[in-house]
Amino acid sequence: MNGAHRPELAIDVKGLTKQFGDRTVVDGIDIQVRRGEICGFLGPNGSGKTTTIRMLCGLLEPSAGEGHCLGFNLLTQSRQIKLRTGYMTQKFGLYEDLSIEENLRFIAEVYDMPDGKQQVRQTLQRLGLVERRQQLAGSLSGGWKQRLALAACLLHEPELLLLDEPTAGVDPKARRDFWHQIHLLAAEGLTVLVSTHYMDEAERCHRLAYISYGKVLTAGTSEEVIANSGLKTWQVRGEQLDRVIALTIDEPDWMAIPFGVAVHISSTSGQDFSTWLQRRQPGHAWQIDPIPTGLEDVFIHLSQHAQDNFR
Repeated sequence: MNGAHRPELAIDVKGLTKQFGDRTVVDGIDIQVRRGEICGFLGPNGSGKTTTIRMLCGLLEPSAGEGHCLGFNLLTQSRQIKLRTGYMTQKFGLYEDLSIEENLRFIAEVYDMPDGKQQVRQTLQRLGLVERRQQLAGSLSGGWKQRLALAACLLHEPELLLLDEPTAGVDPKARRDFWHQIHLLAAEGLTVLVSTHYMDEAERCHRLAYISYGKVLTAGTSEEVIANSGLKTWQVRGEQLDRVIALTIDEPDWMAIPFGVAVHISSTSGQDFSTWLQRRQPGHAWQIDPIPTGLEDVFIHLSQHAQDNFR
């Protein structure tokens, strides 16, 4: 990278690595996110997503790697990055015995905002918190706590928003409202990197990066991620679908995933599942149809293979 900065990129890092003792948690990750883009950061628990996010916002110093965040050098200008970044952690981190408005006013004072009172008023209005501004944070539901946490991240008008599983434990309506807000912010030019386990949320992102055991396994738009997987997928319907799963369980070419009243079978081998199953179970009554591969099929396939590599 040789220190060069590409102004169209809000995040441009290469070889990002973090070791704790002899354990490598993040292993040579490259990430590029354009300004105004929503990038979904996916992967199983313990894959290194949170550690990566903490390095990007200057809270953790990388063991190796280089790059820029918002045009500032990740290694030498972490303070400038922190001042322009909003970071929403997995755990609610505000004062539960203060009201919504008191929490925001406290943050405005911490940032020493000259127009703090006005910023608080505008943020309360923007996120629909005006009527609840006197309510204690500790008495809020999960969805309202999430909205307050987002308000706290946006108070100092950051250019980059880092969200670490922001909708975990939040009801579906609050999740929809949250994502509506995120897309409005991105349309105004804010860059968002969000980690999530929800496939419907992944599909709302402009680009995706899938990380497992500290390595990026795939990145791109959802269409590119699906195409690059090389997977073909079939839907199997009928009675006793557990028998279909049992037939494939020791066959490395096939991956069987229950989906409601059907089973998805995926493979990169190029074989046709209907032909294969007919050889194994002649005259079977199951209905088999080829279907488009979905993100969930791809991510389950990636996580299974990543576990094999780890072992």
